[in-house]
Amino acid sequence: MNRFALVLALAAVPSSFAAEPTLEEQAKGLFKPLSKQFDSKDNAITRDKVELGKLLFFDKRLSKNQDVSCNSCHGLSTYGVDGQPTSSGHKKQRGDRNSPSVFNAGAHFVQFWDGRAATLEDQAKGPVLNPVEMAMPDAATVEKVIASIPGYEPLFKKAFPGETRPITYDSIAKAIGAFERTLATPSRFDAWLAGDPKALTDAEKAGLKTFMTVGCTACHNGEGVGGGMYQKLGLVAAVPGLKDEGRAKVTKNAADQYFFKVPSLRNCEKTGPYLHDGSLTSLEDTVKFMGKYQLGRDLKADEVASIVTFLKSLTGTLPKDAIVEPKALASGKSTPRPDPT
Repeated sequence: MNRFALVLALAAVPSSFAAEPTLEEQAKGLFKPLSKQFDSKDNAITRDKVELGKLLFFDKRLSKNQDVSCNSCHGLSTYGVDGQPTSSGHKKQRGDRNSPSVFNAGAHFVQFWDGRAATLEDQAKGPVLNPVEMAMPDAATVEKVIASIPGYEPLFKKAFPGETRPITYDSIAKAIGAFERTLATPSRFDAWLAGDPKALTDAEKAGLKTFMTVGCTACHNGEGVGGGMYQKLGLVAAVPGLKDEGRAKVTKNAADQYFFKVPSLRNCEKTGPYLHDGSLTSLEDTVKFMGKYQLGRDLKADEVASIVTFLKSLTGTLPKDAIVEPKALASGKSTPRPDPT
């Protein structure tokens, strides 16, 4: 056969015989390496704002009894969670949902399990005024407390130059939001996506393939490996005893019943317990649960183990400077005392 005839023969080979995409090619079509920070067009990240936001994130005086801070439920040294099914707030009350990690939350398309906050800045306002969580009576009281702490005024002026009244509830939320937008935890998976073939072990790559093959990526994809959509809990099989109506609590729409924001799987090795109510304690049980109720599959033990092996590669590096608790600014003469009522 001459060269011309060979070319024609190869051209006639059916497309079904074309080379399958490699694992790397498939993964790059589904995922995206983690950003260094999560920028916002409405809240520019500046050094002054981030430093102020970190102080506020750790400041327990944002709570009525001055015993709860953002860090209480979203511990930065423990991957942004407190490790409890639900968190303890004012007067040791507990909410009905698990506190998700604050790390990489800037990559999520909405905040809270039910998506009731569009941004990190909106989310920061919620717990402070929630009677079960930090229990401050209103925004004006929060502003008054922060303004009574002498060290805060110059920091707000630097972070929000040109503002006639720099200390406001909005600026408090913007500072906290700016700080949280820097809380990224790049992992070996990101290095692999970026082109380092040795960043993942063969077992982790096999786990990724299993993760993709069984259908997990229908919901857990993108930069956050989740956090980019709502999905019904119990998509293919009803979850026994499920009472939380999820997003329907916000929208009042029956069609949204049992829908929740799909959680990010980044750092999931470190952020249990799992689900919106913290009812599952092990990653293995959670993978089996999701297989059954979301995919309609009874995953085999080796499939579960393989997926968990991959998920552990999503454990990232904590930013050292961010997780060190700063020294609190001294209270002023007019700073209110803790109120346990």
